[in-house]
This record gives sequence, C-alpha cells and structure tokens, in this order.
Amino acid sequence: MLGTKQKFAAPAFIGIVTVLYNSDEVLEGFFKSLEMQVTTAARQRLYVIDNSPSPTGTRLAERLARDHGVDSVCIFNDHNGGVAAGNNQGIVLALQDGCSHVLLANNDTEFPPQTIGGLLGSLEHNTATAITPKIFVYGPGNILWYAGASMTGWTMRTPHFGLGKPDCGQFDTLTETEYAPTCFMLVKVEIFKTVGMMDEAYFCYYDDTDFVFRLRKAGGRLIYDPSFTVEHKVSSSTGGEESPFSLFYMTRNRLYFARKNLRGLERFIALLYVVATRLVRVAAMSRPKGERVLAGIKAGMRVPVKRT
Repeated sequence: MLGTKQKFAAPAFIGIVTVLYNSDEVLEGFFKSLEMQVTTAARQRLYVIDNSPSPTGTRLAERLARDHGVDSVCIFNDHNGGVAAGNNQGIVLALQDGCSHVLLANNDTEFPPQTIGGLLGSLEHNTATAITPKIFVYGPGNILWYAGASMTGWTMRTPHFGLGKPDCGQFDTLTETEYAPTCFMLVKVEIFKTVGMMDEAYFCYYDDTDFVFRLRKAGGRLIYDPSFTVEHKVSSSTGGEESPFSLFYMTRNRLYFARKNLRGLERFIALLYVVATRLVRVAAMSRPKGERVLAGIKAGMRVPVKRT
C-alpha cells in the first residue's frame, strides 16, 4: 500500500487530451472505449487537438463524439506543431474549463470499462501525482509494451519492464515508477503549476521523458497500477521506431534532453553514449536512414535549450 485513502474534496473533472495526426483509422476504437467509461467518480471532457494536414480527423471525431455520447471539444490546427504543443493546447483548455485532472491519452489506444475511473480512484487512494496502467501491444497474445520503467541518465535510456514479453502476472505489483510514457497518463492539474507544461522544443518523442523527469525532480510521485490495462497500437502515426522520422527525432531529442537536464560527468557520458551508439547503428543502416540519424545528431547538439 503506497498511501492512505482520501476522499475527493470536490467532484473530479477529468480533461482527456488527445492529439491527432492522420489518425482516422484508429479513432473508432478510441471513441468506443471512451463511451464505456461510465463512472460516478468524475465528469469527463475530451479535447481533440488535430495537427493533421486536412480536417477529416476533426470531422470524424465530431461525428464519433455525437454517436458515442462523448462530451468533446475539437480543434483543427491546420498545421503540425508537434505532439508536445498539441498536448499543451489541450491542457490549457482543460485548465480553463476547471478540470481537476488531465488524462494524456493517445488515440491509438483502446481500454475496457472503468479504466479511467479506476485510475482516478487509485491515484487518490495512493496520494500520488500521476498514474499509468499496464499497457499491452494491441492485438492477441497479451504482449506487454509497458509495465513500469526505469530512467538512466548516464545512458539516456528509459527501458520498459516486460517489453515484448507475454503477460504472466510477473508485473502485477502496484509500485512507484521512475518513468512512464504519456500515451495514457492521468495527472493532477496542480503539477502543471509546479513544473510547467510540456517542452514544445521536442516536437515528438522524449517530451514525456522530460515532463516525468521534472515531475519527479519536484517531488511528484508517479505510480504504475497493473489493475488497469490499455492496448496500444504502437507508433501508428509515425511509421514505427525505425522510420526516418522516428530515427531523426529520437536521436535529436535524446541529445537535447541530456543537454537540458543533466550536469557534469553524467551529462558528458550521456552525450558520448548516444552519439557513439548512433554512429555504430548508422554503419548497418540504409543510406536514407543513416542520413536521418546523422541529421538528428547535428540537430540535437544545436537546438537551443529551453528551460521549463
């Protein structure tokens, strides 16, 4: 047991923030999951931020919200400002509406009834700042994608426990965790006043690592509760971790994170490790992919550091 049970001071109001980018194919499952989140513990409002080049996703989201009875606000940006900026846009709307909690949720996720209400109850019961569920790779086999994680500054790695393994109950202990992706993370809104918003310089990837790092540095507690589960259609909008897009931003942003958040010998070793391991990988890659990694190294060492 991580804490003592608390009663809600006032009815909770959860703002669910999701960022679209050519997400039309996954939205039906997402909205079906939201429809099942009937709970007396909290009001819920969905904030759809659409960064796609055309408004088809916004129109589809508006229709699905009506069909599934989901209270929603849909914004079409007509440009792609990045996941971090999209999340910030939704968070600001949630704060303006008086939400007590924000759920950052990828729209390529699906989840069973009472997931959101259950996470809210566990968050309050365990006096934590943020909470994440057990996350499976979408599809058959109960293959784990996230079951808690560690964060290692020296190598700038955030390995997920259980990644790629069948779930046999080996990660069924509720625990505090060092890292979690924001593909499904429920947080108390007070944390945004303490540590600020998402750092938009990341654009995509490692913005969640940066946010969790700042959250924990400020004394916030992030917990993993395996009682609740989500299925994740991993990297559905970016082409996968080996796409040229992902290779560039994952390289760039690991270096940016180290330059921004680490100090002294740890910072030096982290930068050296990322550059060295990327260069080794380039030798085995196709030329187009290798060029994106090299471009990521160059950009990661030059992007201006934003203090959040």
